[in-house]
Amino acid sequence: MLRFLWESISFQMLLIFLVVFLLVADYMKHRKPKHFPPGPFSFPLLLHLHLTVGKGMEGIAAMQQLAEKYGDIFSLHLGSASFVFINGLRMVKEVLVNQGENFMDRPEVPLDREIFSNIGLVSSNGHLWKQQRRFTLSTLRNFGLGKRGLEERIQEECRCLVDVFGDEQGNPFNPHFKIYNAVSNIICSITFGNRFDYHDKDFQKMLQLMDETVSLHGAIMSQLYNSFPFIMKFLPGPHQTIFKNWRLLKCFVKEKINKHKEDWNPSESRDFIDSYLQEIAKDNGSGTFQEEHLVACALDLLFAGTETTSTTLRWALLYMAMHPEIQARVQAEIDAVIGQARQPALEDRSNMPYTNAVIHEAQRKGNIIPFNVPRLTVKDTVLDGFHIPKGTVLLTNLTSVMFDKNEWETPDTFNPEHFLKDGQFWKRESFVAFSIGKRACLGELLARTELFLFFTSLLQKFTFQAPPDTTLSLQFKLGITMAPQPYKICAVPR
Repeated sequence: MLRFLWESISFQMLLIFLVVFLLVADYMKHRKPKHFPPGPFSFPLLLHLHLTVGKGMEGIAAMQQLAEKYGDIFSLHLGSASFVFINGLRMVKEVLVNQGENFMDRPEVPLDREIFSNIGLVSSNGHLWKQQRRFTLSTLRNFGLGKRGLEERIQEECRCLVDVFGDEQGNPFNPHFKIYNAVSNIICSITFGNRFDYHDKDFQKMLQLMDETVSLHGAIMSQLYNSFPFIMKFLPGPHQTIFKNWRLLKCFVKEKINKHKEDWNPSESRDFIDSYLQEIAKDNGSGTFQEEHLVACALDLLFAGTETTSTTLRWALLYMAMHPEIQARVQAEIDAVIGQARQPALEDRSNMPYTNAVIHEAQRKGNIIPFNVPRLTVKDTVLDGFHIPKGTVLLTNLTSVMFDKNEWETPDTFNPEHFLKDGQFWKRESFVAFSIGKRACLGELLARTELFLFFTSLLQKFTFQAPPDTTLSLQFKLGITMAPQPYKICAVPR
């Protein structure tokens, strides 16, 4: 009978049966647990992948529409994984602060698993993460974070950046890599013990690799890799370039570590690498401090310490050129408090509320990490009445907080008045550019210092304008960060 049935079944019927079987199996696999957050209907197999590959504001606007329909907590299926999106200040605080211990870990992202697999400062979890973060914060403080020594290093780099902007003599130019050079040199001086000349070939190669890698993370093929790694790893595409770039960057850092070993003095620490080598020597086989972890931590510092601040500065200059009246008020405050005879210093910030407000508004409106870094649920948790099983990936939608019409008077407008009250700077709880909670940005203090000193140094010496017959745009590209599309600008000497 079985033989008769087999011979009676056509190839078309067999194919239909196979497709139906796969659809049913996929549906059973992705059935929502009881009391799971609501979300749109899941299309089998591809599910909601279309929402992750939408470019520009389309993807962000889609998330906003889903929040309006389903509330501050909703779920999506992306590829083979389920995600829960958290929206609004109340719920973001609940996840990152009030119940922060339940959502402390990072998920393993397929695109990153090929490189570091949950080590370093950003992707590690548990005891390893606590030890790496504690050590790094302590080391940053030892090398001047919040002290005059580091401020002087940043001021030195500000002078270099002002000089290379001045070399353009007011002609149109793309400020991207000039800013990238300067900002990266700060974290390089802490990590490697020295800054690099802007014409150093190895330095330029490293920056090019970092910039390309950041951008390629937003490519459709890279997002498809995160959803279907077992298929995509055999196909060509930008994800393969990301892997190649990471290998080259790891080699760059390993070379620096090997050079440190050649003249290393255990009793003296020149920089982050020296300090980490001391910890490796004291580790006693616990495995917390290893050279592989040092490579991962150094690269995390380089990426985070370069990309976020430089991207924010690019947004800030773009907004100044598009809002000359705001730029003029900043320059008037600079002239009144600092003048032209000396460099800006961090102590000036408390006397410059308008400039401080403009910098914060550039961070808010630039919104460079719109969905924050993903979190992993470490235990079954009840969140606002919904059941969040252990192992669920959460995305805290920072865009929903920093563009909330109930929190900001004119959320879609570049308006420094958001951060001013009675003429003084006003710190807003709904300003979450550095995230909040125990896994908030560990370089926040450094980034705030850099943003103020670089921004005021540039506006002290230049007025930024659109090139003749050019209309500047706020269009962006989404990679690891949300960065402005490449633009040219004129830095007119004052």
